[in-house]
Amino acid sequence: MIKIRSRGSESIEQMLKRFKKLCEKEGLTKDIKRNSYYEKPSERRRRKRRKALKRTQQEAAEYK
Repeated sequence: MIKIRSRGSESIEQMLKRFKKLCEKEGLTKDIKRNSYYEKPSERRRRKRRKALKRTQQEAAEYK
């Protein structure tokens, strides 16, 4: 759970900006977007396979 405390005379907008940045850093926004709709298990496997393939291709390109 992310908690934000005010730093002195910090405005609400600044606190909200810090909170959003922490949520992004923790990966909460990606998780919420991913869970906002149902994904079939076969689609999930296909997505993971494509991601792994892309990662291996990038690593192969770096070694050349």
